[in-house]
Amino acid sequence: MFQRDIRVFYPLQNGHMVLRTDEDWDRDVEPNAVDTIGTAGNEGQIFTFKISSPKDHVYYKPCIRDGNAFYWSTGPNKLVHMTRPEPRDVYPHFFSEGGGHVTKIQTMHSLVLGREVRMRFYLPPGYSENLLKRYPVVYMHDGKNLFFPEEAFHGREWQVDETLGVLDRMNAIDRTIVVGIYSPNRLHDYSMPGYEAYGHALVEEIKPRVDLLLRTLQRPESTAVAGSSLGGLAAFYIAWQYPDVFGRAACLSSAFWYQNDLLERVAQDPLEPRHHLRIYLDSGWPGDNYEVTLSMAHALVAAGFRYGENLLHFAFPYARHNEDAWAARYHLPIQFFLGRLRPNDSGH
Repeated sequence: MFQRDIRVFYPLQNGHMVLRTDEDWDRDVEPNAVDTIGTAGNEGQIFTFKISSPKDHVYYKPCIRDGNAFYWSTGPNKLVHMTRPEPRDVYPHFFSEGGGHVTKIQTMHSLVLGREVRMRFYLPPGYSENLLKRYPVVYMHDGKNLFFPEEAFHGREWQVDETLGVLDRMNAIDRTIVVGIYSPNRLHDYSMPGYEAYGHALVEEIKPRVDLLLRTLQRPESTAVAGSSLGGLAAFYIAWQYPDVFGRAACLSSAFWYQNDLLERVAQDPLEPRHHLRIYLDSGWPGDNYEVTLSMAHALVAAGFRYGENLLHFAFPYARHNEDAWAARYHLPIQFFLGRLRPNDSGH
């Protein structure tokens, strides 16, 4: 018989929290403990449920029983693997729509760049309801190509919100915020020397603004940067230059051949401030920056990165250099960074 604790975090105002599981979807499981957390104006509770099962996995849903009313949490059934020792933490929502949503374009003025910066935010399911939850953040370049075909190059978008929705239904990742940053001149912003000012603005202006506006987790291990082609080049530079801010970098089909000194820096810079980085590299073949990406992967291994632990590199036969290809494999770095089996998984 397997046993595990499930901790449900929710700002419950009325009724009481119960759990339903696939052991018997009609039976209430009552909490073993209820603790109050938060500060005045943002208080909530932790409901701890101790569940047992002969199976190594259990599907469940938090529910609210309020008099004669009964509310199932919104979204897919949650999955808990019973073999893990730590509590499984979950942040349900009940009264808001099931999926995430993409905001209207947000603007801010950058003194570093001397221009307005345009962004969209993807906010995960339940963001506006369960205020106890804070989220990891993925900052992505080429924001116009991420969410809407009418904005994207040749009408092809990464389908970021759709992919995150599927991974959420799979119970495969921790829910995340995505910040899609637009660039009026990607050739300048995403290569040397322009990426120096762009990275500085991201660290000193854009990320602090996002952290002020949204409920973010701000540790490096909860903050990723991602892009493709020149955007992948910029993602690598930013994580390498600012490892105390960005602990994850996804670099798809990266143009490591264009106006940069990153191979030299990987060979020469000390590993110590970067030992916690996780870097994802990929490309298609033939072409699609296959050779330079492979060279970067070899350079990282020579510098001390360990394949399968803090470095992943894939090459995809016959994959093209376009948004369709990047959309198809976007789930890979997301699972590498936010997947349930990642080391030091908090269980959120």
